[in-house]
Amino acid sequence: MIDTRRRAASRQRCELQISPDMRYYAATPASSAGRLIFGEIRPTVAAPRVSIIVPCHNGGRFLDGLMASLDAQTFRDFETIVIDDGSTEAATQEKLRQLDHAVRVVHQENRYLPGARNRGFAEARAELILPLDCDDRLEPSFLAETVSILEAAPADVGFVFTHMRVAGAVAGVLQRHLNPFDQLFLNQLPYCLLIRKSAWQAAGGYDETMRDGTEDWEFNIRLSRSGFRGIELAKPLFIYSVRFDGMLMSHATRMHGTLWRRIRTKHADLYRIAALVRLWRATRAAPAKISAGAAVGLLAAAKMLPESWFNNLFFWLLIKTRARRIDRGELKEGQLRANGRV
Repeated sequence: MIDTRRRAASRQRCELQISPDMRYYAATPASSAGRLIFGEIRPTVAAPRVSIIVPCHNGGRFLDGLMASLDAQTFRDFETIVIDDGSTEAATQEKLRQLDHAVRVVHQENRYLPGARNRGFAEARAELILPLDCDDRLEPSFLAETVSILEAAPADVGFVFTHMRVAGAVAGVLQRHLNPFDQLFLNQLPYCLLIRKSAWQAAGGYDETMRDGTEDWEFNIRLSRSGFRGIELAKPLFIYSVRFDGMLMSHATRMHGTLWRRIRTKHADLYRIAALVRLWRATRAAPAKISAGAAVGLLAAAKMLPESWFNNLFFWLLIKTRARRIDRGELKEGQLRANGRV
């Protein structure tokens, strides 16, 4: 008889490890050679080159568009994992049951967006992973172009990102750049990164305490802190949906000051004056949105103003910036004026 403890140890399962202070995830890689079942070695299905993970909480109405986007991908060696994050809507539950059998649906209690993404990364069988929200889409060549770049890159390149095409409340193309100094003040990266699973593990996963938004911003800061670089693909291959009832428009932008304070508190050493000066000098040759003067002004306003005032100030600046982009023709008014809302 095989000793059950030795048998269990020989099964190289993916084990989750949760830190005591925050729900960060790491995972040990599963073997692709085979697995031991009741004393018999059986080959496992070959892992795909890419795993696409899709958090879904009552978002069933978006899944047809998402799946059509994935069906159109010219690169085909990927798996799709939908994380049902405690959906309560009957229509969503029915839509999840109707998904193609090739789509793996993982059900869990509602752990919000960072928890759903962490579960998706843990479930993924590929080393390259793409988080994709259920209301967003990809251009057909997204995977073909980003996968070839990341697979050919050195190990310290942890991710590849593209520019964004926004649709919905506003429409247009937004360029995205990675500048570690800028990243401390504004999130200049899309959440939709093609990322190595090992980079997600090294950074510690998404902080599941950040349930009000900007969990991707804080995660991106930790990616840089962990020594990973990113490669920019200067094409708008990611289609980002801007909705009035979405997290960004309805909640996160109105709480920017509060959420940024949490990030500054967590990474206090990066926001010390000496550290900021060193980082600014090291990155000033890269494309930048935040000048040294603007950085000083934002920090001063955040420290001097009541938090509610700073939240309102940032939201006002956001509206002014969006209006200037519309005036310059960089963005178009989608449903903005039609609904009489901002």
